[in-house]
Amino acid sequence: MLIIKASSYEDLSRKAANIISAQVILNKKSVLGLATGSSPLGVYKQLIDWYNKNDIDFSSVTTVNLDEYLTLSGDNVQSYRYFMNQNFFDHINVKKENTHVPNGLATDLEAECIRYDELIENLGGIDVQLLGIGHNGHIGFNEPDEAFEKMTHVVDLGETTIEANTRFFESRDEVPRQAITMGIKSIMQAKKIILIASGNDKLDILRKALKGPIVPQVPASILQLHPNLTVIYCCDEEI
Repeated sequence: MLIIKASSYEDLSRKAANIISAQVILNKKSVLGLATGSSPLGVYKQLIDWYNKNDIDFSSVTTVNLDEYLTLSGDNVQSYRYFMNQNFFDHINVKKENTHVPNGLATDLEAECIRYDELIENLGGIDVQLLGIGHNGHIGFNEPDEAFEKMTHVVDLGETTIEANTRFFESRDEVPRQAITMGIKSIMQAKKIILIASGNDKLDILRKALKGPIVPQVPASILQLHPNLTVIYCCDEEI
């Protein structure tokens, strides 16, 4: 595990973007595992800037996103597909057909979960997976539980997750209560993982996840077992 303390959110974003860009430059057909939320916005902004300067080419890249809300279509402004289009995909030369997000409107959710796992497997797995971390330790939407959920699955969102995501909606009542999320196994099988976190409010959960016991009640704690994990954080104190 490599832990890097960034001097600012911009520094954090640049350091994470450096790892992703190096991967794409070394392998133009890379499979990138991507995340949503506020944490990776700076990473995507930096990658877009380098793309505009002709420093990086995404034309042969494939992406797979961690998760999607149930009941939201891809053109819903609150969906993660819309988020990715607006904040990343629409600004680079990645082929839209090579960008994958779980289908939150799938009528057969079990089949959709199986399809997503098979998609990742058929792509040869994920080369670099970008992760944020929730205040309750969730990665993707893998919430605290009695066991680690291995495969892509439907999850009931925890109250802390719903509360944290309320800022993206007009009211708390509009936040979806369920999502499809990539499972722990798919995340852990990524060849490289980048975990990013910014703000002193993430310090406690980072310490629990990275230095505490490996338990499903803190889903991110499983990352301690990954052979190629880079943690980049920006907090006033050391982890």
